[in-house]
Formats: sequence, structure tokens, C-alpha cells
Amino acid sequence: MRGSEIREKFLEFFKERGHAIVPSSSLVPDDPSVLLTTAGMQQFKRYYTGELDAEKDFGSRNTASIQKSFRTSDIDEVGDESHLTFFEMLGNFSFGGYFKKEAIGYACEFITKVMGLEIDYVSVFDPDKVPDSDWRKDVPKDNESRKIWESLGVKNIRAEGVDVFWGPTGSEGPCGPTTEIYVKNINGQSVEIWNTVFNEFYCDKDKKLKPLKTPGIDTGMGLERLAMVSQGVPTIFDTDLFAPIFEKIEENTPLLDQRSKRIVANNIRATVFMIADGITSSNTDIGYVLRRMIRRVTHPDKYQAPVAKAVIENYQGFYQELKDKKDSILDGIKNEEDKFRKTLYAGLKQFEKGTDPFILHTTYGFPFEYTKDLARKTGKEINEKDFQEKFKKHQEISRAGQEKKFGGHGLLLNTGELKAGDEEELKKVTRLHTATHLLQQALREVLGGEIRQAGSDITAERTRFDFTFPRKMTPEEIKKVEGRVNEVVMQDLPVQYVELPKGKAEKTGALFHFKEKYPEKVKVYYIGPSLDKAFSKEFCGGPHVSHTGEIGKVKIAKEESVAAGIRRIRAVVE
Repeated sequence: MRGSEIREKFLEFFKERGHAIVPSSSLVPDDPSVLLTTAGMQQFKRYYTGELDAEKDFGSRNTASIQKSFRTSDIDEVGDESHLTFFEMLGNFSFGGYFKKEAIGYACEFITKVMGLEIDYVSVFDPDKVPDSDWRKDVPKDNESRKIWESLGVKNIRAEGVDVFWGPTGSEGPCGPTTEIYVKNINGQSVEIWNTVFNEFYCDKDKKLKPLKTPGIDTGMGLERLAMVSQGVPTIFDTDLFAPIFEKIEENTPLLDQRSKRIVANNIRATVFMIADGITSSNTDIGYVLRRMIRRVTHPDKYQAPVAKAVIENYQGFYQELKDKKDSILDGIKNEEDKFRKTLYAGLKQFEKGTDPFILHTTYGFPFEYTKDLARKTGKEINEKDFQEKFKKHQEISRAGQEKKFGGHGLLLNTGELKAGDEEELKKVTRLHTATHLLQQALREVLGGEIRQAGSDITAERTRFDFTFPRKMTPEEIKKVEGRVNEVVMQDLPVQYVELPKGKAEKTGALFHFKEKYPEKVKVYYIGPSLDKAFSKEFCGGPHVSHTGEIGKVKIAKEESVAAGIRRIRAVVE
């Protein structure tokens, strides 16, 4: 069954069962706690909490959609057989209209009757499989789902732990236990294709669960994966969703290896959808993601435009915006390609001179994938193992250097601006560094959670903090931010840190820079009595004061514009 048919049958199935069909929301979320739209339920978060009324807005308490989604967590994994950044999420949702029995019944019927697939096994939540220290440990065992599956004739039911508890999306929101459906692919391997979430709880920023007044249903099924098992092909890249894209890649650059072709197909497909949703290339936040996607596949052979056209042609039947914005999509890709190609040309000259691939990459910014491609074309040999060893050592040195920095604020202790031996200056910068953490949190409290750090610089005289915000701050807002920072200073709160695996650190709600490459273990500095009750928490390398009272009075000296959508605050301590 073609991807277009699957979309059509999915929406038709749920429309016949009283669901309102809701268009996909933008990849740019209205939820400030996430960078990009990562799931179908994101646009519906406030319907689960009761803030909005689905019946009033959609004419039904039940909806279905096909949502454009993007997950940055998989960027570095793209190139294997299964990982994508951009994907389409098929989902049905209910805000008090139905719960487990109906949701499981619909899923079973669609998979077995409409798609004609055989369920291999399903999973259900069991707290006995959850670590004792985990915040989901006290959630009850999902015996109800097990009984429903058994009544539908499914025999293979597996108990799982945290892997079958979904959410929240972002730092807080609806969440709950899930049940997953697995089917076998053409290679006989079990593949998860559908996840049904029973939103029973609201998880706050401190990972405390409260029962939702009205439990709801949130399901998600990746179109690409469903197409793969339906079409009987070995990988998602062999489906009709990618076939014309790969054809165009083959036409324009046939010497790329399989992994590189997959990266090109993924990145250009993602880029097309991002630009269509109004995202522009930049050095910060969402714009940085787009820039990274384009530059990762910029090549001396100019293949991005024809591949982008193939993406548009393949998807414009369902996503009209791709057709409407074709010119701006192609222009956006070309402009970023042209900027980066200057770097590539410089690298090409060095390649021809026989420059070490490691030097090409670190000094000239020439991607190693391109070096390998050029070596194949010219018949030259390169030592990939040597490159990897040098690059690994380079990363270790970089990480060691990062320990000399003031966290995510980009300050070296022994630069020309600051001598490590000057104790008074070091104390001043340390006070300003901790004050910058307070400043960021105060800005988020006063201006909203969409505030994100866009850069900073701290000297012994002042801190300079750049952040995303669309307009000039009012004098009242500046006063409120300054007042909130000094209120926390006066409370003389302790400043502490914990060292955690990166994934676990992210789950604490600590702030961090997306574009930073963090080690597998990070320090989370928090200001307050505990990590759960902290006023501020961030990934950071230190150093900091031991108590906020050591900072002194903080004064905002200036607020100004840096670029479109970026503001800058300069502050001093007295």
C-alpha cells in the first residue's frame, strides 16, 4: 500500500468513527518547552488539561491528524536503516470521549483489518520493571489493557517498564502508560509501529504526577515505518516515500555510499518541510538546526536543488504548502549552500595539495564524508582509522578545554581578558557567572518560557546575555527581571551541582544549549535547596559562588537588539 493510500485510509477510518480531522500544525511549536514539534499530541496539549474545549473547537471530543514532526535527538543517528529527523506521525486523540477499550480496539482493527498485518506482540506497562528511583515507579500496573488485548485474541503480551510510559512532551504536560503494537518486517524482525498513550496524569516540572481530571487518548504511528512493513521492503528508505528522492540523488551524485545517500535524503526532505514552515537558517535555536541540516549535505556537486524538487513533487499532493512555497524553499537552500560552498572550495584546494583529512576537517571545516567521496572519485587512499583516532583525541582535548570554561557561557579562565592568577577579577567573574544563571531564569519568568539563550560573554566588568525575544522589553519588564534576580540574591540560596548522564540530566528540566556538543556525563548546576525545588538549573561547568548572597546587587545596565528576534542584556554587580 502506497504512503498516500495509508494516509487516506487512516484518516477515513477515524472519520467514520466520529473523529474530527485536524490539519498538521507547524514544525514551529507554540509550546516554548520544546524546540520543534516532536509529536502529534503537541498541538492538543491544552485540550487534555481542560484549558481548551475540543468539542467547541473541532465539533468532537475525538480527533485524528497526520502531523509533521522533527526530533533533533536522532540527528547523529541518521544514515542507518531506521533513524530519521523529519517524519509523519499518524495519530488519533480523545479528550474524554473514549479510553482504553475503544483505543485498543481501533488500533487492533486498523492494523489487522485495514492494513492486513498480523500483530506479533504488544506491550503493557508494569511498575515492577521500573527502577526504584524512577518517578514512574508508583504508577499502577496496567492490567486493564492486558485484559482488553486478550479479549481481542492477542496472546503475546509483554510487560515493560519506562519504555511504555510516554511523556510529557517538553518539560511538563500530560503523560501516562502506553501499549505498543509490534509486527514483523520482511526480515522477520519485530518492529514497533503504533504506540497508544493513556494520558491519565499531568507531570509538572519537578516530575510530580497528578491525575488528569479527564483522562485522554494520544496515539502515534510513524508513516514511514508503517509503509515499510506494509510494502514488504527491508528499510524505510526503500518505501515509495523515498524512492523518487533516491532516484534523483543517484542521477546527480551516483558515487555516494548508501549511508551518505540516506543522510542526503533525510536532510533535504527535512529541510524542505522546515523552510515551508517559515524556518530560516541562523546560528541559534531552530535556525541552527536548519543550517546544520543543509550544511551536512552541501557538496561540490550541486545536487540539493534537484533533490529538493523531487521531495516537493512527492509530497505536494498532501502538503499543499510545499507547492505554494516552492520558490522560497529552493532559494533558502541555495542561499545557505552558497555560503557554505566557499568553505568547501577552500577545502578542495587543500585536498588537491594532499592535506591530511583531519586538518581539512578541523582547520578548513571540510566534512570528512566529502573527503572520502573525493578520494573514491580520484582513486586516492585515505586512512579512515587514523582520522577517527585523531578526531577522538581532538574531542577529548576539546572537552578538557571545556572544563576550563564557565559553563555554557563561553568563558576561558586564561584568555587575554581574564588572568587566572588575578583572584579579584576571578571572584568578580564568578559572581557575574552565577548572576547570569539567575538572569536567564528571571527572564523566562517575566517574559515567558519561550526565552532561550542565544549567546553570552562575561568579563570582570559585566555580563552580556543574548536571548530570543521578538520585541524590545518595556521598562517595567526590565525592572521586574532585575527585582526578581535580586530577590533570589537576598534569599542567599545555595549553589550546588550534580553530575549525571546526559539523558538523565535532560529529564531534570535543566536548561542547555542545543548546539553544544556535551559529553555523556554532565554537571547540572542548580540554585536552591534541591534539584527538584531549584530556582534555576543548567548544564554548566562552573565555577560558581557557593550562595547567591555572595553575588551582590545585580543591575541591568542596558537592553538592546542584536538581530531579528534576538535581544541583549548587559548587567553588572555592585
